[in-house]
Amino acid sequence: MKSLKSFLVASAALSAFGSVASAPAVAQATENEARLDPVTVTAQRIEEDLQEVPVSISTLADEKLNNLKAGGADVRFLSARVPSVVAESSFGRAFPRFYIRGIGNTDFDLNASQPVSLVYDGVPYESPILKGFPVFDLENIEVLRGPQGTLFGRNTPGGIIKFDSARPVHEFDAYARASYGNYDTVTAEGAVNLPIFEDQLALRLSGLYQEREPYVDNAFTGQNDRYEGFEELAGRAQLLFTPLNSDFEGLLNFHARSNDGDARLFRANIIQQGKRGLGPNFERDTVYYDGQNFLAQDTHGLTLTLSKGLADAIDMVYVFGNEQAEIASRGDIDGGFGASFLGAGNFGPGNIPFPSETSGAVNALHQTTHEIRFAYDDGGPLRAQTGVFFFDEFVSITSKNFDSLSPGNPETSQASRSLDTESVGIFASVSYDLTDAVTLSGGARWTDDDKEFSATGDNRSLGDEQVSWDASISWQATDTINTYAKVAKGFRGPTVQQRFGAPSQADSETLVSYEAGVKTELMDRRIRLNTAIYYLDFEGQQLTIVGGLDNSVSLFNADESEGYGFEVDLEAAPIENLLLTGGLSYNKTEFKDDLIIAPGCGAPCTVLDPPVFDDMNNLLGYNISGNSFPNAPEWIANFTARYAIPVGDGEVYGFTDWAFKDETNFFLYDSIEFGQDAYWEGGLRLGYEANSGWGVSVFARNILDEEVLEGAIDFNNLTGFVNEPRTYGVEVNWQY
Repeated sequence: MKSLKSFLVASAALSAFGSVASAPAVAQATENEARLDPVTVTAQRIEEDLQEVPVSISTLADEKLNNLKAGGADVRFLSARVPSVVAESSFGRAFPRFYIRGIGNTDFDLNASQPVSLVYDGVPYESPILKGFPVFDLENIEVLRGPQGTLFGRNTPGGIIKFDSARPVHEFDAYARASYGNYDTVTAEGAVNLPIFEDQLALRLSGLYQEREPYVDNAFTGQNDRYEGFEELAGRAQLLFTPLNSDFEGLLNFHARSNDGDARLFRANIIQQGKRGLGPNFERDTVYYDGQNFLAQDTHGLTLTLSKGLADAIDMVYVFGNEQAEIASRGDIDGGFGASFLGAGNFGPGNIPFPSETSGAVNALHQTTHEIRFAYDDGGPLRAQTGVFFFDEFVSITSKNFDSLSPGNPETSQASRSLDTESVGIFASVSYDLTDAVTLSGGARWTDDDKEFSATGDNRSLGDEQVSWDASISWQATDTINTYAKVAKGFRGPTVQQRFGAPSQADSETLVSYEAGVKTELMDRRIRLNTAIYYLDFEGQQLTIVGGLDNSVSLFNADESEGYGFEVDLEAAPIENLLLTGGLSYNKTEFKDDLIIAPGCGAPCTVLDPPVFDDMNNLLGYNISGNSFPNAPEWIANFTARYAIPVGDGEVYGFTDWAFKDETNFFLYDSIEFGQDAYWEGGLRLGYEANSGWGVSVFARNILDEEVLEGAIDFNNLTGFVNEPRTYGVEVNWQY
């Protein structure tokens, strides 16, 4: 822990040396500002104009990205800020769960399989423990919706969220930004780029520090300002080697993270029976805990990327990744104190049927990946890529229960298990220009997944091999209008789960996606409007029962599921000094089995699905056929606006961003209580930016101070967890 923190502190200090925060990417006031710059993406592993890629894709970069993560926000700021994307977590900052087009997994287990992959600098982060790596010093974020696999390392039926760090360059460059806000929130971010030797060697150091003081009181113990604090430290060191008179390039990337603070705060009975959303008993600044609550997480990794031209038309790229992580988290799951069987006055707030205090720890997580890829492009109509991908992950997990009613909260039970996953993928993709305007593309991937699960009294092997594929046609109708149609098959291998009790497992799931889109640039490149429609056909969708009547985590497969909808991305510069962006998505999801049974709640909720009984009139559960997927709101909308007024040697500007998330259900079954009605959440920044590179601004997040549920616990009482409070502060920045 000390050596890790020493590296992080050193990285952050070196990053900030001689620098202080990046200027916004929006250009200063010029006569050409009412034009949109082209957007370059690497969704197909090569640099291309966003408008030419036959994929529904959104990007986040520069000033928009900096505003969304202001005030100490973690990666969950992406939720509803991109069409069809939701992010949530019952672990807080440590364990984000992503959903694209309604496809995701509510499983909170520490080796949960997720259908949305996160790719960081070319390496897929499969474990949820890795996916929360902080966002800093990035080139951009790309969100690729729909099945991926013929170009990226791991199969993913839902989509990919792709993070690309700013790379070293052969010239001096530096930036930093620092802010202070309410709850004594401090954020500092910076990077320094150092050319070392004659355009052959360059070093980039970057770092992030985030800290917030606790502000939630424990009314049971009388301890003030005990919870909701955190200290986050992350760093990245990159060394780029580009020898002269050679097309060889080597990039070494070492990165690490230390995250200490509180586990997610579960709050007892903040939901009112028979009502939706937060009830009248909710107090943001107060909980009543008789259990412990903490979180400690450390991750570090190494990425090596080597590229070399083998011939005039053939390039080779090799990417090696090694990621390691440890985490320990403990929480008061019942969200209150005592238990109702102790008698009146010995439990609360509200009814607490029984105490629940648990911990989960990843004792060791080791992920190693190798990918070697060959690309062919001679400037003619044919382009191709092929390669092989190797994935190896070992994770060791321990879960514990504790007795909150006894002095010292002693441990009462423990369960340990490990999972070793090996996967091999061979992939190929080809594009051919039939004419100057029409391009055909297709790809295939063979995947072999094998898992070895080990627990006390239970050892099992599972695996599968399948071929996934995609095919698309794109047509450039005019210089400013591109259309495409695409069909793709996604695949996720079998998985196994266990906390306490017997393990459960689910077979492989497959998904066929049909998609068509139109990408346009209008009004002399003042407006960029991209739209896509899609239909998803699931077979064997992996589902997770979380909590419920017996507080279990159980896996099973649905026979049939489907989804359909559309996405719209808009960017506009209608007049000088004004930039607008917007996004809209509609996602309709549904379980299609005639009968699919899931247990209801252990808490006193009102289940709306029809009950299912056996021949002896025993309740088997509820038929969830026809329900939407969990955490899959039908409508998501977002927009931003930036307007600047030239003043002296710079500009005064205002930036606002807003996101809308439709009504959301948290579990497989449908109930009145366990969901959240639709709501808007917004942010605002006002500042001055000088042409010389320095700036100062004030900002606010969640400016309407919306108080909403983000999730719930359903096996004990009407427990929920909530969104972040309104935050605000002042920020200074400077860029060399």
